Amino acid sequence: MKKRILALCLVVLLFAFKEQKKITIYSIGDSTMCDYDQRYLDGFGGEGYPIRGWMQMMPQFFTDQVTIHNMARSGRSSKSFKDEGWWQKVIDAVKPGDYMFIMFGPNDEKPDTLRHTDPQTTYRQYLVGYIKETRAKGGIPVLFTSITRRKFDKEGKVLPDTFEPYAAEVRKIAAEMKVPLVDLNVKSKALVQQYGPEDSKKLYLYIEPGKFTKLPKGRKDDTHLSGEGATEIAGLAKAGLKELKLPVAKYLK
Repeated sequence: MKKRILALCLVVLLFAFKEQKKITIYSIGDSTMCDYDQRYLDGFGGEGYPIRGWMQMMPQFFTDQVTIHNMARSGRSSKSFKDEGWWQKVIDAVKPGDYMFIMFGPNDEKPDTLRHTDPQTTYRQYLVGYIKETRAKGGIPVLFTSITRRKFDKEGKVLPDTFEPYAAEVRKIAAEMKVPLVDLNVKSKALVQQYGPEDSKKLYLYIEPGKFTKLPKGRKDDTHLSGEGATEIAGLAKAGLKELKLPVAKYLK
């Protein structure tokens, strides 16, 4: 009887250990990060429309012990994501040990009052709020700077982004609050530079005229990512997580 009880206890302990090893990641951000479902693709371009968010491609880089809830939303800034109630849905679900990937910036520079924030004041306040609320729930925040836009000068060098002040503020907050930081802005600039002015188009949303009936003139978009581009950026995020040596990196393939 004692042996059976002992064996049962060992089984319970092993089960509990396996359960503890499962990791949950939440991500909040904008259109370069979010998931695109079929309804969205059908509405904007039709079957085969190539737009993807980089976080949408991250599951392929993790083992099946990691669950990703990509809560990023197209068009949102650090302000509107909270004001519209998206943040509350996320933070209500967070449990101790969960990760929170945070990336905002491009929409924060938009002039409309629903989204605009100032890098050193309101933008900082929203990001600091996300970090503090995540930590209060026992979660682990990780900051990401926004990916670069594809824009070259006449010499073929990638130009600085207009939202660089926001990326700079993210770096400051990360240092001050000791939050892990993956500098995707720097990493993506190097990637786009490596591809060059012509080949880098395949990373973004460049669509030939006539390919989609809803886009007879095609589309040239230097902000949003194609499937190939989103996968490349996800690979940079993977590299950044490994460099940080965070516990979650152990679950990367």
